Amino acid sequence: MPDGEPRAPPAQGQGSTAPVSVLFVCLGNICRSTMSEGVFQSLTRPPHAQWHPLVRDSDSCGTGAYHVGDAPDSRTMQTLRKKGITSYTHAARKFKPVSDFASFDYILAMDDSNLSDLLELRAREVKRRGGEEQGVGRVMLFGEFGGKTRRGGRGEEVEDPYYGGKEGFEVAYAQAVRFSRAFLESLENGELS
Repeated sequence: MPDGEPRAPPAQGQGSTAPVSVLFVCLGNICRSTMSEGVFQSLTRPPHAQWHPLVRDSDSCGTGAYHVGDAPDSRTMQTLRKKGITSYTHAARKFKPVSDFASFDYILAMDDSNLSDLLELRAREVKRRGGEEQGVGRVMLFGEFGGKTRRGGRGEEVEDPYYGGKEGFEVAYAQAVRFSRAFLESLENGELS
């Protein structure tokens, strides 16, 4: 979606059928957010098929600019290919507050640190717009759709597998599948408002 392109308001509850756009966000945009985007695309846009009727598009990015222009981590791509997701491609990019808040209905953070950063940026964007929240993407923890809660009632975090072995990428993949399916179910049931 072009930067700053106007979009419809996010889908509201009560069975709304307005297609939404989803942005997955981690720190560097080469592991967790790309894994999540690859999984989400495999569920919402199978090869040679149209998008899920309730999903307009998806993308991923990072809160940091550490890997801008880089392909996803090789272990992310190995895990996706091993699971049959072979058409996913991406070049890392940094979150762009003005255009990303305008372009995406749901901005899903991978962990509490990403969530905190995004909520702060969202508050600044709303202030920049004179307090107007209409048309500013909703920021959530992706793990809120996991069915498990941590102390304090918060959803799961997707732990960063970057410094670990392949098993961390398998865990991130399993979480991405579970969270994506639950997000889509919530969308289909009109539970997101």
